[in-house]
Amino acid sequence: MSKATVAIADDHPLFRTALKQAVIQSLDTVDILEAENVDSLFELIEQNPQLELVFLDLHMPGNDGFTGLTRLQNHHPDILVIMVSSDDTPEIMQKAINFGAAAFIPKSADLSVIASAVQQVLQGEIWLPEGIDLTANNQELEVHKQLAKQLAQLTPQQYIVLSQIADGQLNKQIAYDLDIKETTVKKHVSAILLKLEVTNRTMAGLVFQQLKLS
Repeated sequence: MSKATVAIADDHPLFRTALKQAVIQSLDTVDILEAENVDSLFELIEQNPQLELVFLDLHMPGNDGFTGLTRLQNHHPDILVIMVSSDDTPEIMQKAINFGAAAFIPKSADLSVIASAVQQVLQGEIWLPEGIDLTANNQELEVHKQLAKQLAQLTPQQYIVLSQIADGQLNKQIAYDLDIKETTVKKHVSAILLKLEVTNRTMAGLVFQQLKLS
């Protein structure tokens, strides 16, 4: 297998070490990068455009539920994402796949299982632990897939504006934070409402809140 570049984004050093061992088992030659929060992960990606696979901890700093996953897909749609967490209920695993993750690996999995999951993902397959039924809730599946599709249509800046709307920020605050004109923010908001098929910013914020874990 050709050389791969992989990022492990997790705030627990011991688990990052375990994941590194599993990745080394899976790939002949690999560069492994590490991040302990979402912002540092995105810095790594900017500095390493060849990066093709990210392990993303569900509860790491800067990642509120599936916001990190959808942000990755919005900004870097060519990167495969494997979600990892000790919070491994079937519902959460299902949501991860619905929102576009290539796999969900429980933190309790042993190294051989992790290695197998990595190999399947790199072959273009979706991986979940045995016994998880992806068709358990078809209605919810369609809702989540539609939301993921809509979020993917946003530009990276529109995605950031939407996340700030969901945090309750006003246009003036968003303009200040992003160092853009308030009129530009208003244009972004109009485009967001159109792409999400909602009629006001409150509804847009509620759409984004669906990504978070209650």
